[in-house]
Amino acid sequence: MIAKIRRRIKMRIAMIGAKGIPASMALGGGIERHVEILSRRLAERGHNVSVYVRPYTNPKRRFTWSGVHLITLPTIRRKHLDAIVHTFLATIHVLFQNVDIIHYHAVGPATLAWIPRLFKWRSRVVVTFHGRDQFHEKWKWAARMYLAFGEWAACRFPHLTIAISHEIRLFCEMMYRRNAVYIPNGVEVPKRLPGTQHLKKIGLEPEQYLITLGRLIPVKAYEDAILAYKNLETDKKLLLIGDASYDSIEYQSKLERLAASDARVILMGRRTGEELEQLIAHCYAMIHPSRSEGLSIAILEALSYGRLVVMSDIPANRELVDHSGVAYPVGNVKKLQEVLQWVISDPVMVRLRGERGRDAVQKLYAWDRVVARTEQEYEQLFQTT
Repeated sequence: MIAKIRRRIKMRIAMIGAKGIPASMALGGGIERHVEILSRRLAERGHNVSVYVRPYTNPKRRFTWSGVHLITLPTIRRKHLDAIVHTFLATIHVLFQNVDIIHYHAVGPATLAWIPRLFKWRSRVVVTFHGRDQFHEKWKWAARMYLAFGEWAACRFPHLTIAISHEIRLFCEMMYRRNAVYIPNGVEVPKRLPGTQHLKKIGLEPEQYLITLGRLIPVKAYEDAILAYKNLETDKKLLLIGDASYDSIEYQSKLERLAASDARVILMGRRTGEELEQLIAHCYAMIHPSRSEGLSIAILEALSYGRLVVMSDIPANRELVDHSGVAYPVGNVKKLQEVLQWVISDPVMVRLRGERGRDAVQKLYAWDRVVARTEQEYEQLFQTT
């Protein structure tokens, strides 16, 4: 029997909520990386994809990137205004564009998803619920209340809510009776390990260092990793890869003070491209002590290279720990120290769990699966217009 070939519908898609793409220019985190790859791959599949970006992420005012249209609109670069001002302007702009799908990313931007629902009713509105942002330490009570409203909005305003983790999907269902669709973050699965030339330039040897990876913001709890590392018996280094956002410079200074008394702990700043790939691929293990996550792309990237991850036991991380890694009680520095000492003393376990994690990522989190699933949901919405 000849299998029926599904005819792909070409759609016009607008994405709102990310700082910009590529993520390396946006100085962003998981959302920017998610939007970067999703938009590019959808464009490669023949769709007309536009991403709204902020001026500081597109200083050359490019109109396209890797087949994706970039629409640069102004904002007010302040902690409480940056995202919402840009999202509002993007929302007004998109009302006058010929688009089929309007896709908001994160619960903050979702608070404005009612506008296209009301004034652009022929388009279909999608929100991806990336994480419960109200629990980030940088927010005060007013911002937390607004982001809590954003969670409600993410479940009530759009035609479709996408949850990037099972934890978030269950939250939507139990709290708001919303049947969210589970589509996780994805990862580019490498076919082989990269070289080591960038490591040699900065004086590193493969598997002689551990890493953390992500923006230097308080919710990531990198101070726990530093404090646990100080009492370890090891010559391996701890590299903190990432930099602070403009509103978390004070937190970066705190980490620098903690690291100053231990030469093994090094703040590497932001690394990108082949250098970042090599740093991840050849680390001994990754530490991910975060107090709140949606579904960490940093963890997925480490697993894709067969690296073991020592992670806090928050629900989003526990979704991954069955496949690979070691979990410890979130915030428990003493237990983290004990786990790290065990990990350093047992390289066979590290290798075996890393291999198991790599196999799981290939089966469950490859971007090919994520994009195909997203495209399928778009098409079902498109056909109801």
